[in-house]
Amino acid sequence: MRAYYYDNKPGNPTLPHEGESIDSAVLTTMGVLFYHIPIDSEGKWEAHVQRIATHRDYKHSDVVETSRELLGETYEDAMEKVWREHLHEDEEIRYPLAGCGYFDVRELPTDRWIRIRADAGDLMVLPAGIYHRFALDSDEYIKTMRLFKEEPKWIAHYRSAETDQNPNRIKYLNDFNHAERVQLVAI
Repeated sequence: MRAYYYDNKPGNPTLPHEGESIDSAVLTTMGVLFYHIPIDSEGKWEAHVQRIATHRDYKHSDVVETSRELLGETYEDAMEKVWREHLHEDEEIRYPLAGCGYFDVRELPTDRWIRIRADAGDLMVLPAGIYHRFALDSDEYIKTMRLFKEEPKWIAHYRSAETDQNPNRIKYLNDFNHAERVQLVAI
């Protein structure tokens, strides 16, 4: 996992758009959690992921593969949906099994985009109510395990004045947007 400020330059979101690097502790103060669990041929990674799922009370999972080839004519629409800034009312837990993707999250309190590169083996937890978006990398392929507390669902609430008042957004801000938060300097 690598994290840095998104450079905000125009261009394809599958490009790195690298800006100033940031320490992962900045993300932790925003409720974003990381675990690096290398995928091994013996399947030991499965037990590690299951421990995290059990600890966080997740009961369901699925595996999805996304690529231009697999999605065909629906690829552009699918990528537009996940690239558009949104939040979820549940945590979003993703564990790439192959390929790579970029999760961009809004920094508190600045609202700047932070880009997180998640490679195979990088389990990431985004808290409910955090604004974020997703893009594949330039290989345009990812195979990801998704974890859910209940039956699998993916409901995006796209950013708007109404979404800013969503109870999960308000809770997120109350939990993580503290004025006394120390800004960590770039590494």
